[in-house]
Amino acid sequence: MSTEGWLTVGTIVAMVLALGRGLGGPDLVLTAGLALLLALGVLTPEDAFLGFANPAVVTIAALFVVAAGVRETGALDLVGRWVLGRPRALAGAQLRVMLPVSSLSAFLNNTPVVAMFVPLVERWARRHGLPASLLLMPLSYAAILGGTCTLIGTSTNLVVAGMVAERHPETLLGMFDVAAAGLPVLVVGTLYVLLASPRVLRGRQPAAVSLGDQRAYTVALRVERGSPVAGQTIEDAGLRSLEGLFLYDVEREGQLLPAPPPTTVLREADILRFAGRVETVVDLRRLRLVPATDQISKLAGRPERRWVEAVISAQSSLAGVTVREARFRTRFNAAILAVHRQGERVSTKVGDIALEPGDVLLIEAHPSFVRKHAQDPAFALVSPVEGSTPPRHERAPVAALLLLAMVVGNVAGILPLVTAALLAAGAMLVTRCLTGTQARRSLDLQVLVTVGAALGIGRALDASGAAAAVGEALLVTVAPYGPAALLGAIFAASAFLAGVAYSSTAAAVMYPVAATVAESQGLSVESAAYVVMLAASTAFSTPVGYAANLMVYGPGGYRFGDFFRLGLPLQVLVGLVTVGAAQALWG
Repeated sequence: MSTEGWLTVGTIVAMVLALGRGLGGPDLVLTAGLALLLALGVLTPEDAFLGFANPAVVTIAALFVVAAGVRETGALDLVGRWVLGRPRALAGAQLRVMLPVSSLSAFLNNTPVVAMFVPLVERWARRHGLPASLLLMPLSYAAILGGTCTLIGTSTNLVVAGMVAERHPETLLGMFDVAAAGLPVLVVGTLYVLLASPRVLRGRQPAAVSLGDQRAYTVALRVERGSPVAGQTIEDAGLRSLEGLFLYDVEREGQLLPAPPPTTVLREADILRFAGRVETVVDLRRLRLVPATDQISKLAGRPERRWVEAVISAQSSLAGVTVREARFRTRFNAAILAVHRQGERVSTKVGDIALEPGDVLLIEAHPSFVRKHAQDPAFALVSPVEGSTPPRHERAPVAALLLLAMVVGNVAGILPLVTAALLAAGAMLVTRCLTGTQARRSLDLQVLVTVGAALGIGRALDASGAAAAVGEALLVTVAPYGPAALLGAIFAASAFLAGVAYSSTAAAVMYPVAATVAESQGLSVESAAYVVMLAASTAFSTPVGYAANLMVYGPGGYRFGDFFRLGLPLQVLVGLVTVGAAQALWG
């Protein structure tokens, strides 16, 4: 192996160690590794940054916008309520997540599937008091496993299929041929996750949850026309066991129903009063529950409004007067929904609350409120409540149609995925399914930077000869032990490269080596192709090799080692099933 090859291997080892010790996020570590390879002369600037111009990066960015359009219109929430339902146990909850995700991922690129389901599952977990950490990594793994069942399930499969067509034009890989190995892998992988994940992942919490300083309010919400909770009991609507939120009474036609039993059937125009965390209250807006105050209808700019928290300053002109006397709505074009005071909820009618310094106000206002009043002496602090923009429910059918058009256009071969995704993303903006600000905010830079840097590092592996040298050495070493050992070595080498680089890059680097060695040993083209496909597509043991893992890395509060502990045994199981199927079916 050349000097450049050894430098590349050394850099990758250093990166893996840095990630394992938690010295930095995947985006920072991989970017640092890419910069080091550039400084050492292993890569030219053109080669180092070519990954950021790769269609895969552009596609992922566009898919983030498409997913945001579906999310902001609330289209996915309606589907999610029907598909996810009400779980009775953790295993049931994991199955309710994994089965639909794996089914969709067989026909859709798993990146947008995960992007759309992560916020949906987070909200669903909060509503039912489930730990998100025990659902998000299984979600990612389900998307990866589902993608192994068809030729279009992952971009990795398509990369290998393209290389087979170029190298062996007489060999045709059918759409569902890989399912002969992919379906057993899906079944075994799902059972393993159900059994192992509760022990490996218990106790993980996202950073936002672990801070522990959650302000609580008393908020009244009205059941809007068309709300999915209308006609359901409190228990069936999922409003009984909300995390950090308690429904303490219902007002119906002027009559108060205190401490309503879970069998109470909700109706349109009912006013529900909740006490608890604002984060969970925000989630309820997607059920078409709107603030029950006449001040809201008098505000300007309703479609763009969001919730804001503001702290009354010691010198505020608002201190010492009631909300009604302060004429808050007229003065600020905003409505106070609730007040939090010194660790206690204030349950008095909002207009009659006498404001005091230190009170935290929950406000509905135009997004410009934060910018206009950040330096206002009336407030000591002003900050937006994340995710509080009301869903554009009237645009949900449009968003769903755009998503369907993107999928059909790609699956039917009319448009490549990158083109279909870009057109769908643009249409989401043109049809006002989301705003430009929401589109920009939907882009996960950590994922995009990591994928771009990983592609550059994969190029270094190829250009330096390190990948070919390592792969050939592994395969030549095990060839005397028979076809099963040879296919196992192909799987192991492909899986290793996918874990440290990027799955499509690993497939592109390993397939030529695997095909050459397989031919020399009398193995079929299909066996080598499908083993590389499944090995490179199932990068379970690190968050780096697959965008789906990166998307759940932060929201799930995971550590780098969590993927290794849960994913490595799974990868071994997948390898055994894949090698067995490949040898039995394609020999």
